[in-house]
Amino acid sequence: MEQVGYDTYCKLLDEVMKEMQGIETVEEQDIQIDLSFSSYIPEEYIENSSQKIEIYQDIALCRTEEDIQNVTDEIIDRYGTMPKEVENLIEIARIKNLARKANVLKISQKKDGIVLLYDSHKFEMTLIDKMVKKYNRRIRFSPGRDPYITLQLEKKIELEKLKEIEEFLQFSSTSNQ
Repeated sequence: MEQVGYDTYCKLLDEVMKEMQGIETVEEQDIQIDLSFSSYIPEEYIENSSQKIEIYQDIALCRTEEDIQNVTDEIIDRYGTMPKEVENLIEIARIKNLARKANVLKISQKKDGIVLLYDSHKFEMTLIDKMVKKYNRRIRFSPGRDPYITLQLEKKIELEKLKEIEEFLQFSSTSNQ
């Protein structure tokens, strides 16, 4: 697991399980997220390492909002109120799912903003006009072989910034249809 990384390990494990059950798997694009938010399970919240790995795996395998809500409910039921770091981890799982729907391949943080790299084969230029109308001077678009958008975040608290990114991705995915 250390050699391939945790997300890849969970993905491979899920594929093997589905293959053993005879379920055909569809290769989905891996979304890279590089945000400098505290997002982990603290030792004092879940002390047992195997339980911690199980929760990380459950979060990594979420593909829908229903999955995320089920995992969130399970975590709260088993371990109590989630600390900020776990809330951030859940929000990043949401961001990953929304990014997939919005055809975003990579999200990275730059000072008080984020950079979203879009899949050039699925990017719709009409999206830019809609974004400019809604976000005005908070966005910058860079066309090219790999189009990307830089969004200036307004919020200052980590969880609020994550919610702001979610809102942008939600707008991006619904406006792109």
